[in-house]
Amino acid sequence: MAMTLRLPAELDAALEAAAEQQRVSKQSYVIGAVERALRQEDKTARVLASLDETSERYAGLIKRLEDA
Repeated sequence: MAMTLRLPAELDAALEAAAEQQRVSKQSYVIGAVERALRQEDKTARVLASLDETSERYAGLIKRLEDA
């Protein structure tokens, strides 16, 4: 799907420089950045869900350790 991205001049200049350094188009650079951000968010969500599950599973043990 097509999308127009309007950036402040400073950010556009930084994007231009980063894309040139990587020898890719600005569009390719942005696509890569969005993909990395989405993967990181997914990873963070999975870690937080695992922590919640572990906290629930071992709540009694954690409480006993607090009281020790």
